[in-house]
Amino acid sequence: MASSGNNNTNANDGKYTAAMIFLHGLGDTGQGWSDSIGAIIPPYCKLICPTAPSIPITLNGGMKMTSWFDLMALSADGPEDIEGIKKANSLVLKMIEEEEAKHSIPCNRILIGGFSQGGALALHTALRHPKSLAGVLAFSCWLPLHKEYPAALNQANKGVPIFQCHGDIDLIVPRIWGNKTADILRPLLTTYNFKVYPGLAHSSSNEEMKDAAAFIARCLPPK
Repeated sequence: MASSGNNNTNANDGKYTAAMIFLHGLGDTGQGWSDSIGAIIPPYCKLICPTAPSIPITLNGGMKMTSWFDLMALSADGPEDIEGIKKANSLVLKMIEEEEAKHSIPCNRILIGGFSQGGALALHTALRHPKSLAGVLAFSCWLPLHKEYPAALNQANKGVPIFQCHGDIDLIVPRIWGNKTADILRPLLTTYNFKVYPGLAHSSSNEEMKDAAAFIARCLPPK
């Protein structure tokens, strides 16, 4: 699994006080998002954009592509790759632990985010994490293993700020999936915001990125 950083290498002589882990969507790479996310984070924030392993995807007839876990159905209530989700979750946990242990960035200064499948994994990881994170930025995604909530929520992250975004004409991850996720999370969390963007498909927009930048700045203020 490779990773790609941002261009803020001179911030505080290379000593970052915060970090953001951003997870790409199906078939993409970390490099596909590193420039756009790198442009909206503060200079003291380290950016980590890992690339998922290449695995066979059931939904695509077994074709191999970069993916955090297998996708098995188009329905929000269809079968899910439970073991694959757990394995992917472990990868993200290792990244968080490495920032804490090797780079002295505390968990509450680490924000995780992602697009589509990556956003789903970001939500999954944060909601079950045993320590409070700085926040979650979730683009065009859904909540994996949603039937396990509210029991699956770790109370340490009940107050984690979550900003979930979705386009209203998304045909890949339909808006109804985002709505269903919001219906589950809104009553469970104290700092949760779900915003729908008119005219946006399975992509990002300037308005969404401006909102994301403001959210990151609130979650990761200067130390």
